[in-house]
Amino acid sequence: MNKNKAKTGILLVNLGTPDSTATADVRKYLREFLMDGRVIDIPLIPRWMLVNLIIAPFRAPKSAAEYRKLWTDRGSPLLFHTVDLKEKLIPLLDSSQYQVEMAMRYQSPSIADGLKALNKANVREIIVLPLFPQYASATNGSVIDKVMELAREWQIIPNIRFISNFVDHPLFLEAWAELGREMMAQGDYDRFLFSYHGLPERQIRKGSVAGYCQLGNCCANYTKKNQFCYRAQCFYTTRLISEKLNLPEEKVVTCFQSRLGKDPWIKPYTEDLVKEMAAEGVKKVLVFSPAFVADCLETTVEVGEEYKEQFMELGGEQWDLVPSLNSRDTWVACVKDLVSKENK
Repeated sequence: MNKNKAKTGILLVNLGTPDSTATADVRKYLREFLMDGRVIDIPLIPRWMLVNLIIAPFRAPKSAAEYRKLWTDRGSPLLFHTVDLKEKLIPLLDSSQYQVEMAMRYQSPSIADGLKALNKANVREIIVLPLFPQYASATNGSVIDKVMELAREWQIIPNIRFISNFVDHPLFLEAWAELGREMMAQGDYDRFLFSYHGLPERQIRKGSVAGYCQLGNCCANYTKKNQFCYRAQCFYTTRLISEKLNLPEEKVVTCFQSRLGKDPWIKPYTEDLVKEMAAEGVKKVLVFSPAFVADCLETTVEVGEEYKEQFMELGGEQWDLVPSLNSRDTWVACVKDLVSKENK
């Protein structure tokens, strides 16, 4: 190997988190997050009014209280688990070939800081891995958009590659299967719920190829036409993990959480299925959240606490959340394989 050859830069990017649980920091985070035109995809002026006059002022105090439930001595789990992922990845890669940085799409450490470190190191190319298994314009697309926006200001732009999704990577699936097996070894469950973050239906339609997406049974098959349909990718992820765990098809359900606003979001809604399962007499539920690779507000608090409370109040007896991948060894190996393959 040529020792003088410039390194390949790796940039791992997760969603982001407030700097603290103070209401002011949460409000700052919400404003940056929700002002992204790929997150709330409406024209700038009405988006600004919605975010700055309604959502951020009124939602920030409530969200701050939710973040306090999540925070640990190390701070935000989403942040420190991403740091741990980076630190465990570095020794698995040849330091003479790779430089690894991590960033948050919103707040700190920023994508700008991560790219600056790689640019300063004069890397020959950059591989960007948005840490979202299923592609969506509001997540992966936003990361890609931001990287390109920042890099276009450079005098010299190295080759930049993006890993757009990894829903069917064998190690990603195995990491979830390992976690599932550990939970299932503790007892039996009546239902296996796979809850993913939701999106407005209009965003699915915007990305539809030749009108293929109908937000219905078309998502039951994962094809070239819907390979970037977020809803189809979620159903596909459920099927692949279920197959590895040999879960009975009739006991597996896929749903979507975290609705915002009055517009229709992709269905079925998690909150509706919680009620339906309780009405059917389901008592024990194991929940997976495979859209998230690190514990966060949407997993630990929303799924792990709020939906659990609703289910128990309706007569349920057990609601267990499978933890996120965080910095699990198999997941770290998956990330190594993803970036190594890109460099071949």
